Amino acid sequence: MSTAYKNNPAVVNFVEYLRIPTVQPNINYDECINFLKKQANEIGLEYQIYEVVPRKPIIVMTWVGQDPKLPSILLNSHMDVVPVFENSWTYPPFSAHIDEDGKIYARGSQDMKCVGIQYLEAVRKLKQAKVELKRTLHVSFVPDEEIGGHDGMEKFVLTDEFKALNVGFALDEGMANPTDEFIIFNGERSIWQIHVHCNGQPGHGSLLLPNTAGEKVRYIINKFMDMRDEQKKILESNKKFTIGDVTTINLTQIYGGVQSNVVPEKLTVVFDVRLAVTVNHEDFENKIKQWCKEAGDGVTFEFEQKNPNVECTKTDDSNPYWVAFKGACDAMKLKLDCRIFPGGTDSRYIRRVGIPAIGFSPMNNTPVLLHDHDEFLKADIYLRGIEIYEKLIPAIANI
Repeated sequence: MSTAYKNNPAVVNFVEYLRIPTVQPNINYDECINFLKKQANEIGLEYQIYEVVPRKPIIVMTWVGQDPKLPSILLNSHMDVVPVFENSWTYPPFSAHIDEDGKIYARGSQDMKCVGIQYLEAVRKLKQAKVELKRTLHVSFVPDEEIGGHDGMEKFVLTDEFKALNVGFALDEGMANPTDEFIIFNGERSIWQIHVHCNGQPGHGSLLLPNTAGEKVRYIINKFMDMRDEQKKILESNKKFTIGDVTTINLTQIYGGVQSNVVPEKLTVVFDVRLAVTVNHEDFENKIKQWCKEAGDGVTFEFEQKNPNVECTKTDDSNPYWVAFKGACDAMKLKLDCRIFPGGTDSRYIRRVGIPAIGFSPMNNTPVLLHDHDEFLKADIYLRGIEIYEKLIPAIANI
């Protein structure tokens, strides 16, 4: 461990958290929850543990505000991390090794154990400074975000226990950025995973049969991939656009058939589609229905996943939480770049129940390494993030 940081308590806590291997799949969260309970007790935060799904704990730490009746602030992070290919790492992925440049190498260093500990270290400093908050502050640590959050935040937001938190505004994860700017996210595209089933005339592979499944699959693939090409052109035509501003379409699976010399009765093709926030969902689904009709008889589709359209969080003067967030960032001279998140986070479930949420991870001048080999975060960037939250929390909790 680099001697410049090894005695810094905030770094020590971060390293301890990173060394807990909450790696998908089949996670035992006990060690992680025990660590977080210890942190809450040291800081002086009340906490509750909820299990909406058995063995999928959610811990919510609470700092009661001066006016608890006001809508509260939620700081959310997830405890789980994605799998690793250990042989591709320079250092063991759960060692939290700190090199001479201050880079902390570990799975979760960017996504997103850093943010969870930054919340807590900022709260620790605020409480030590005897700062008081007008609104109640909740800090939540949830499971299974990396596999869709279905047994975590998606179910939790629908419970009476969550409603009792009376959340008015939330912060959740963002993403690193190699430049000076801090990227923030006020919305997410809708994930649609579509299975198109093409039934047709089976027979011997030596014939030219009509109405085959293969011909129908080709038609469907062409329609989806033509739209993909259109979206690529839109993205390339505007330098201000990022991937979150367009609809992405990717063919991810093709399956069916019985053997190489038999024309199959059925073939299925699967597409992963991320609908831009500007897309009308009903119109898009009708387009798929039309393609299936044009492809021929026996072509149907079903959804593996179909996210509803969720309103983006407003980033204008109509949102007082945004005004406070932006004001604090301006005071710190932080350069912000507001985008639509390219993937999916737990923020979508929070926004889905009508709560404004901003995705923000204070990691500028940092290569994007989430889910990658040799994921790291420099200690100075991590510590600067704590200072940023130390300013942001009172700003949004005292409006």
